[in-house]
Amino acid sequence: MAEAPEAGVDVEALENEGDIAADYIEGLLDIGDFDGDIDMDVEGDRAMVSVVGATLDELIGEDGEVLEALQELTRLAVHRATGERSRLMLDIGGYREGRRKVLFQIGTEAADKVKESGEIHPLEPMTPFERKVVHDAVAAAGLRSESEGEEPNRYVVVHPAS
Repeated sequence: MAEAPEAGVDVEALENEGDIAADYIEGLLDIGDFDGDIDMDVEGDRAMVSVVGATLDELIGEDGEVLEALQELTRLAVHRATGERSRLMLDIGGYREGRRKVLFQIGTEAADKVKESGEIHPLEPMTPFERKVVHDAVAAAGLRSESEGEEPNRYVVVHPAS
């Protein structure tokens, strides 16, 4: 679900980030002898790079751990080339998109529990990507949420309406 770029977003710079990231990922795929096609897009205020193809599970890892590491390495490669911090999002085999749907449901269900009970509801620790999706779901349900704790055990707490 691609969003239109936000006002004031330098789409050309984000497309350049995507190009740099795609080249970097393509190099990694070649080194690892993985097959995959690379798609690039701009979603909101960040570049999106997706790798699609068969047998990419090794690049996702358990609970997306390898994917997170690859995303950070790719962001470093972009930073090295541009001198700018990147918020690039990397997806492999549709993992993040599938995860986004599950997380949105988790956020919606947590908001429903809080509406019913009137009490705060903490969730399990999540990655920054996962927390962002849950925050969006809670906001869509009309409630407020905050992230608490220290990485890697940072988690979302859903608050009742004030």
